[in-house]
Amino acid sequence: MSISSPAKSPTFRPSPHVIRLGLVVLFIAVLIVIGSVLTDRFARSTNFLNIYEQSTDLALVSLGQTLTILTGGIDLSVGSQISLLSVLTSGLINGDGSLVLPVCAGVIALGVLIGVVNGLGVVFLRIHPLIVTLGMGAVLQGVALLYALGPAGSTPDGFDALAYSRVGGLSVSATITVLLYLLVAFLMRRTATGRAIYATGDEPAAAVLLGLPVRRVTVLVYALCGFFCALTAIYLVSRFGTGQPYAGTYYTLESVTPVVVGGTMLSGGRGGVIGTLLGAYLLSVLNNLLNFMHVSTQIQLIAQGLIIMVAVSAYVERKKVA
Repeated sequence: MSISSPAKSPTFRPSPHVIRLGLVVLFIAVLIVIGSVLTDRFARSTNFLNIYEQSTDLALVSLGQTLTILTGGIDLSVGSQISLLSVLTSGLINGDGSLVLPVCAGVIALGVLIGVVNGLGVVFLRIHPLIVTLGMGAVLQGVALLYALGPAGSTPDGFDALAYSRVGGLSVSATITVLLYLLVAFLMRRTATGRAIYATGDEPAAAVLLGLPVRRVTVLVYALCGFFCALTAIYLVSRFGTGQPYAGTYYTLESVTPVVVGGTMLSGGRGGVIGTLLGAYLLSVLNNLLNFMHVSTQIQLIAQGLIIMVAVSAYVERKKVA
C-alpha cells in the first residue's frame, strides 16, 4: 500500500515587473542613504519636498512617452512640442490675466492635435514612429523659432501659483501629477482600452486578428502624449515666468529615461506608468544629490547614463535567467 506524498504548496514568485519596481525603489533608497551620509542638509524634509516638486515636469512628459512606448512606438517630437507650446502660452497671454484660461485651453487642444497628427502619420504612412516624430519635431522646432528667437511674452501675477503653490508642505502640481499617474495606471489595467494598448505593443498582428482597434489605440496614445506635453509646457511657463523656444530641448531623450529605468520595454507591451513615476523620482534624487556635491553638469550627464545602463542591464540579466 503506497502512501501519497503531501502536495507541495506553490512557491510565490514575484512578476518581473514587480522585481523591476523593487529595483528602482532600492536605487532610490541607496541614493538617499549616500546623500544622508555625505551631507545632513540632504536628509532634511524641506529638501525631499523640493525633490518631489522638481520632478513634476519630467514626470508629466514621461507619462505620455510611456503610453507611446507601451504600444511599441516612441515620440521624439516631445521636446519640440514643449518648446512651441511654451512660447505660445506666454506669448499669447503676454501678461493679460483674462487670457490665461482660453490660451491654456487652446494650447492643450493644440498639443492633442499635434499628437493626433503624429498618430495618423504612424498609422497611415506605415513609417516607424521614430522617423515620423523626428520629422514632426524638426517642423515644430522651426515654427517655435519663427514665433520667437528668445523669451516670449510674460505671465500675469499669480500664474506662478500653478508651479509653486503648496498645501500642507506638498507641491500641488506634483500631487496632481501623482494623481494623474494613478488614474492612468487604473485605466491601463481595468479598461478595454488599456488592455488594447498592451496588446498592440506586445503583438500588433495578433491584436488585429483579435479585432482590437489597433489604429485608434495608436492615435490615442500619441494624442495623450501631446496632451501631457501641453501640461508640461504650461507648468514650465508658470515656473519660469516666460516661454523659451528651446525649453523642451532636453526632454526629447530625457522623457525616455524614466520609462526605461522604470522597467518599460522599448519593444512595447511590457511595463507600466508607476515604474515611470519611480524612474522620474530616481533621476530627481540623483540630480539633487549631485547638486549638493557641486558636481558639474557634464559629470551629472555621465552619472545619469551609468545609472540607466545599470538599471537596464539588471533587467536584461533577469530575463535571460528566466
